[in-house]
Amino acid sequence: MPVTIRDVARASGVHISTVSRTFSAPHLVNPETRVRVLACAEDLGYRPNRAARALITGRTHNIGLIIADIANPFFPPLIKAAESQARHRDYHVFVADTNEDAAAEEELVHALAKQVDGVLLCSPRMSNSLIEQLSREVPLVVVNRQLAGLPCVLMDVGQGARSAIEHLAGLGHREMALLGGPRGSWTSREIRRAASAAARAAGAELTVLGPNPPTETGGLAQAEQVRRAGVTAVLAYNDLMAIGLLEGLDALGVRVPQEVSVVGVDDISLSRLTRPKLTTVATPTAAAGRTAVDMLLQQDTDFPRTARGGGATVAVGVRRTTAQVMLQTELVIRDSTAPGPYAGRERPGTAAAGPGPHRRADPGNPVVAAGDVVAS
Repeated sequence: MPVTIRDVARASGVHISTVSRTFSAPHLVNPETRVRVLACAEDLGYRPNRAARALITGRTHNIGLIIADIANPFFPPLIKAAESQARHRDYHVFVADTNEDAAAEEELVHALAKQVDGVLLCSPRMSNSLIEQLSREVPLVVVNRQLAGLPCVLMDVGQGARSAIEHLAGLGHREMALLGGPRGSWTSREIRRAASAAARAAGAELTVLGPNPPTETGGLAQAEQVRRAGVTAVLAYNDLMAIGLLEGLDALGVRVPQEVSVVGVDDISLSRLTRPKLTTVATPTAAAGRTAVDMLLQQDTDFPRTARGGGATVAVGVRRTTAQVMLQTELVIRDSTAPGPYAGRERPGTAAAGPGPHRRADPGNPVVAAGDVVAS
C-alpha cells in the first residue's frame, strides 16, 4: 500500500498541512520541522503527488528546453548540465528540437506553456518581437541571443572571435575568411562584428562567406570558395563547419595548416579528434545550461501565475527578472593553425597583433569558464 501524506504527518508529529507546505512552500516551514518532515518522508519512501501539488501552487515543477538542433554536439553538454541543475532544484526538464525552424520554435513554446513553469530558448531563430510576445505567455530565459528586457545567458563569442583573429594575425596571416553561420543568428552576427573589427586593427583583409548552415556539410560546401578566395586562414562559425572545411580542403589537396590555417568555435569533443586537431574558441556550454536554469527558476518565483485551491484563484507573484549574464570564452590553440606568409613581418602602418586575452594552449581538458554579470 503506498505511503500517504497522512502517514508522514503521523510519523513526524505534525499536521497534514505542515507536510504539504514542506514540499510546496518549504520557506514557510520552520527549518527544524522541515528537516524532521523530510527525514520521515525519506524513511517511509513517500513521494509527493506532483499533479496535486501543481493544483495548489500553480507550479508543475517542469521546465521546457527548446534546442535549435539536438544533433549538433554543441548542445548535449548544455542539456545535461541543465537537467542536472534542474533535478538538484526538484524540477524535471522536457527537451524539444526545432531543427533550426523558427515556426517550430513558436509552436513548441505555445504547446509547452501550459505544461511547464518556464522555457529555456537556446539559440532561437524567431524574431525578437515574437520572443518578447511569447515571454508574456510563459517565463522565458534566452540562451545565445541578446534581447533587451528579457533574461539572457550569453557566451562572449565576440571576445573569442577577436582572440582568434589576433592569433592568426600574430602568426602572419593577412588574407583571412570568415565562414558565417545561419541567417538570423545572434552568435553569427557577434562573431562577424568582432572578427571584422579585429581584422581591421591588425591590417588584415577578411572575406565573409555565408550565411551557411551550421553543420559539417555547410563547411564542406565552402571548401572550394575558400581555395578560390586565396586566403591563408579561416575562422568558422562553429566547430562542425570547421571540421567540414578540413574535410573539403583535404579532398582538394589543400594542406592544413601548411597552406590554410583553420579555427572553429565551441570546442566540441570532436575538435580534439580531427587530424590536425582543431584550434578553436571554447564556449562554456555546461555553465550556460546551469545558469539558465537558475535564472528561470528565479523568474518562476516572481512571474505572475494563478494557484487554484478551495475553489478560489489567487495571483502569485508580480515581478520579472531581466538579468543578463555573459560567460567568458577562451581560445584553445591546437594543430590546425601555423605561421602564415607574413610570419615575423609587420605590414606597413600596422602594429603587430598581440596574443589577446582568454588564450591558452590546450591542456587536454574541457574549459570551465566563470560568468560576469552585465547590464541588460
